[in-house]
Amino acid sequence: MAIPAAAGLLVVLLAWLAGPGLLGISNDDLGAPVQAEVTKPAACDKPDAAETVKFTVAGKTHEGTLNGCGHGQGERVEIGVPDVLPDQGTVTVRAADTSAGASDARRPIGLFLLVFACFSGGMFVYLWLSIPLRPKPAPKVS
Repeated sequence: MAIPAAAGLLVVLLAWLAGPGLLGISNDDLGAPVQAEVTKPAACDKPDAAETVKFTVAGKTHEGTLNGCGHGQGERVEIGVPDVLPDQGTVTVRAADTSAGASDARRPIGLFLLVFACFSGGMFVYLWLSIPLRPKPAPKVS
C-alpha cells in the first residue's frame, strides 16, 4: 500500500510544482476590459484566424488584432487591453476573461480532485491485490 500512496503523493507534488497552467488556470493579466468594434472580421475556416478591432482608451482610438473569428462587421466585443499601449501601430489584444473573479477556487478544487483521483486509484489497486485467489472447483464427475 505504500507504493500507491507514494505514487499518488508524487503526482500531487508534481502537479503543485507545475503551476496553474496544468489545471487550465491562467494567471495572465489581460488588462482592463474594453468594448471594441470589429472592423475586419475573419472566417473560422482558416487556422490562426485574426480579426481587426477598433477600441478607445483614454480618449484615444487604437486598432488591434484579436486572435479569434466568427464575429460580424461592426459587432461589439469585449477585449482585454494591455496596460501599456503604443502610440502608433496595431496592438495585440485578447478576448476578455468571461469568468473574472472565479479563478480563485479553480486551483484548490482541481488539486482536490487530483488528490481524490490518486486516492481512488490507489485504493482500487489495494483492493484488487487483496482479493484472495480461489481455486476453481473441480468438475463433478457422475
